[in-house]
Amino acid sequence: MNTESLKALAQLDPRMGALIARVGPIHHEPRRLPTFQALAQAIVHQQLSGKAAGTILSRFQSLYPSRTFPEPEDVVATPMEVLRSVGLSRPKSSYMIDLASRAVAGKIPSTEQCDSMTDDDLIHLLTEIKGIGSWTVEMMLIFNLGRSDVLPIHDLGVQNGYQKAYGKSRRPTAEQLGRAGRKWSPYRTLATLYLWRAVDL
Repeated sequence: MNTESLKALAQLDPRMGALIARVGPIHHEPRRLPTFQALAQAIVHQQLSGKAAGTILSRFQSLYPSRTFPEPEDVVATPMEVLRSVGLSRPKSSYMIDLASRAVAGKIPSTEQCDSMTDDDLIHLLTEIKGIGSWTVEMMLIFNLGRSDVLPIHDLGVQNGYQKAYGKSRRPTAEQLGRAGRKWSPYRTLATLYLWRAVDL
């Protein structure tokens, strides 16, 4: 974690600075996985606890024992019922096949190609994939690409963290959180990480 960025964020917003002081340093290292893998894992995790998603992801990967993670061609060749047998719902199985088909067709940018695209461009491009919404792309921007200025305003954890850290009587709407977060730019990813932690304080 960049100490200078933490200091700069704390100076932009003293209340955020107080939260940073309470939580302490947070280790955040982008994973830099291939885009297909990052999005496939995100699909598995949608609307599930981390433990449940981890179990399903492990079963999914076990379908392809010769690989650390399946290639898009492997998934395209896998019948939907086989995908469902490892715990993926019918919609998620459909999303996985659509994602893999687009990757095979060269319509999914590589990690290096993503690096040359803006956050907004990536959100616009990747939300065209079935089952991929803006929140899923924002998670990829934060955790896979390491983008520094991402604020997922629709994330309930971030909204709850803001309510708690800032002593609000009710959870902010996405629009209210977006307006409040303007002051944190260009460090909104850092703010997001600390607001998630605020819920646990």
